[in-house]
Amino acid sequence: MRKNIKLTAAAAAAAALSLGLTACGTASDPAAKSDSGAKADESKALVVAASPTPHADILGYIKDNLAKKAGLNLEVKEFTDYVLPNTATENGQVDANFFQHKPYLDDFNKKNKTHIVPVVNVHLEPLGLYSKKSKDIKEIKAGQTVAVPNDTTNEGRALKLLADNGLITLKDGAGTDAKLSDIKDSKGLKFKELEAATLPRALNDVDAAVINGNYAIEADLKPAQDSLALEKADGNPYANFLAVKEGNEKDARVEKLAKLLNSPEVKKFIDDKYAGSIVSAFGPVK
Repeated sequence: MRKNIKLTAAAAAAAALSLGLTACGTASDPAAKSDSGAKADESKALVVAASPTPHADILGYIKDNLAKKAGLNLEVKEFTDYVLPNTATENGQVDANFFQHKPYLDDFNKKNKTHIVPVVNVHLEPLGLYSKKSKDIKEIKAGQTVAVPNDTTNEGRALKLLADNGLITLKDGAGTDAKLSDIKDSKGLKFKELEAATLPRALNDVDAAVINGNYAIEADLKPAQDSLALEKADGNPYANFLAVKEGNEKDARVEKLAKLLNSPEVKKFIDDKYAGSIVSAFGPVK
């Protein structure tokens, strides 16, 4: 049985302090880029920060079933937010992370001056609309309140889902970073912006909520069955991937993990365990 390590509040504070002390290089500053990745000791544990579900579950499957044969010493640290995995990767507290998609990472790097880069796509967690008060999307009416994630990329993603299903109309040109102010016609709906991780708990207090796939599953929701509307996988830019600090892409341990994450065994694990609520999306990050 695997042993995942959860970051404590004290460690989180240390991570933030360490970032403030060490992440002062720029993308053009050689000090900001590591050239030691390819020379890393392959016997040393590769420490990967991950959201508990499904990321740590997938890594746990690899750790328990595939890593030893591949010569990979894998250690998983579980994080329950969307900030610390990147700051911990930036400051070297962990070697890699697995929890995010490209629009989120691009926005994070820009706002925080970090240097995290994707390595390989793994899976897609379809964003879904859920309700404890309505059994059909047609029951969502004017005057009701819909909760959405408050981070830039996931809010835009949530608004697109609502627009695609006719609940709102967005202004022309509103893209993946759409905000509430980009709603052209709310059709009488009210909106509540909340941290993504808290949305499942908010279902009792709102009429509906748009929830990220991993948080839905953690809350015992089955996206493929319980959602009133669900993102389509085809052409979806929100695949979750393995990421590292720039310069560490060629670390032999990272390359081994990337190969395992895109293996037939992991595809079968995802298909069997998540039954369509999470789907594999292997390949390079575009």
